[in-house]
Amino acid sequence: MHTHRTCGPWAAVLLVALLGLTACTYDAALRQLSPPEQAEFALYHYRMTGWQEHTYLAKASAAARTAYLRELGLVQRFQALAPVDQEAVRSGWPRVGMSAEALLFVWGEPYDTAGDARRSAHWHYLGSSVGRHPYGNPRWGFGNRVDVYLEAGKVVGWVDAVLSTSANGGSSGGGAGR
Repeated sequence: MHTHRTCGPWAAVLLVALLGLTACTYDAALRQLSPPEQAEFALYHYRMTGWQEHTYLAKASAAARTAYLRELGLVQRFQALAPVDQEAVRSGWPRVGMSAEALLFVWGEPYDTAGDARRSAHWHYLGSSVGRHPYGNPRWGFGNRVDVYLEAGKVVGWVDAVLSTSANGGSSGGGAGR
């Protein structure tokens, strides 16, 4: 029994060290990319899983990385967006009227959804819309949520809300949508 108690703290230290080294390796891999490749990664990374990002970064050349994006279908999906949506994705900011697919390129998968985006839907993202940008867009935020409203597959607006710990579970605030 005694050995289990002494192993617990060391296991926690080892886990934290591994997480830290993994983050450093990821950042180092991103820094190894040329500026155009960093821009390409920023354009597509919210539509990739963590494993797909790892595979992309492990490719030996820019041509191999671009071919991998085509293999995943991301280049084709981006090219299928309306030009105004492509520009919004490049800027890293959503806009009213953009397609749900374009929003996924900008902010990634929501942490929660309600409804069908082809009809009427409500998507929830953690964090604040103010703190979101194409480089370093936080997937997980603390204390805030962005509620995005979609109608007929298009963004009709969003509101920043403060998460509530009240008994009713609703949000206890709001902000201005864009």
